[in-house]
Amino acid sequence: MTNWQESTLESCIEVLLDYRGKSPPKSPVGIPVLSAKVVKTTGLQQPIEQKIHVDYYTTWMVRGLPRAGDVVMTTEGPMGEVIQLNEETAKYALGQRIVCLRGKDGTLDNTFLRYLLSSPSQQKIIESYSTGTTVPGISQKSLRSIPIFYPSFEKQKCIGSLLSALDDKIDLNRRMNETLEGMARALFKDWFVDFGPTRAKMAGQKPYLAQDIWDMFPNQLDDDGKPVGWVVVSLKDLASLCKETVNPSAFPDKKFEHYSLPAFDNGKTPVCEVGISIKSGKFIVARGSILLSKLNPEIQRVWLTSMQKQENTKVCSTEFLVLLPHAELLRSLVYCICVSEKFQEQIVSMVTGTSKSHQRVKPSEVILLNVSVGSKAMFEQFSQITGRFFEKIEQNSNEISSLAQMRDLLLPKLMSGEIHIKDAEKMVGDIL
Repeated sequence: MTNWQESTLESCIEVLLDYRGKSPPKSPVGIPVLSAKVVKTTGLQQPIEQKIHVDYYTTWMVRGLPRAGDVVMTTEGPMGEVIQLNEETAKYALGQRIVCLRGKDGTLDNTFLRYLLSSPSQQKIIESYSTGTTVPGISQKSLRSIPIFYPSFEKQKCIGSLLSALDDKIDLNRRMNETLEGMARALFKDWFVDFGPTRAKMAGQKPYLAQDIWDMFPNQLDDDGKPVGWVVVSLKDLASLCKETVNPSAFPDKKFEHYSLPAFDNGKTPVCEVGISIKSGKFIVARGSILLSKLNPEIQRVWLTSMQKQENTKVCSTEFLVLLPHAELLRSLVYCICVSEKFQEQIVSMVTGTSKSHQRVKPSEVILLNVSVGSKAMFEQFSQITGRFFEKIEQNSNEISSLAQMRDLLLPKLMSGEIHIKDAEKMVGDIL
């Protein structure tokens, strides 16, 4: 860390916006509110449900307005999650349990600050300045006084540029995956919910699909309102419910790929853990399974697991249903069914339990649900088309994992001066 300086955060920042003390009035529509609930270092949690009315924004945001490039950090519940605002998110309102920081121009680069605050060494410093045992938090006064170490402004910009290049590629892949999945969902809805091609034929409209696919759709709806010749299928017609369990702690040194609810919420990334660290029995996850949360189903948690050959045993929380499609070809179809609006409404209506935070659905009832209308030929056609989408999604997800590993490897080394910037640039260039 030759030529690095030590100072307090306060001496290096131009702005610290802190809206703690009260919550803004909620509105069903309007401007999203940034809070500790949605600000995560891995990215903003979507959807952002809390909003304030657009007319109230200027009334609420009287302590100052954020700018693109500013850094937002959570101060409690949890503490130390960090994001950097872009042109869109800078227009959001600032809510409870966060602060917005802006470095002094020429002294502290905002992008460098983003990664500095999220680095393991700085996180330990932040934790040491916090108070509270059950829910640790840090006051504005303590945050201002934390020590920070930083190189020249030019080197800061180089470090920030390197790490953000990795995160930008991660974000691009995530957005591409969202687009691909959105296309698959839209196709499922058009074909098997709205019966779009059949209705278009009945209305005398021109084909909007390839002719060979168009010709596969019936020309009429039957008396039940579904395409002639199509049948109603249940989930058990398409997939099996797997219940094989393992107790990982019985294999203390064995590595497991652990699919948990927190891992799902933290970017759908399973965690590699040794058996001794997994304290309860888990379901074994077969290759290509689809995981469906039975806990609080109003929060949609559907996880399409990898088709790659398993290096480590895959396990998941027993709060998931493990659905294994009867054929690999049906995998994308089963997934699209599970994330469809109709299916979501069905399982939410089946919950048991009086506690709002611990409502569940019964797996034996879910597997018997009527989930779609179609024909074998159309299911296969749909799966062939959307299967390519999900293959690309998996490729992108694997690349995201590699990029995140590289970023997490470089972050502490760059923040400690352990690695030269030129060496880091070569490593980033090779992976990008």
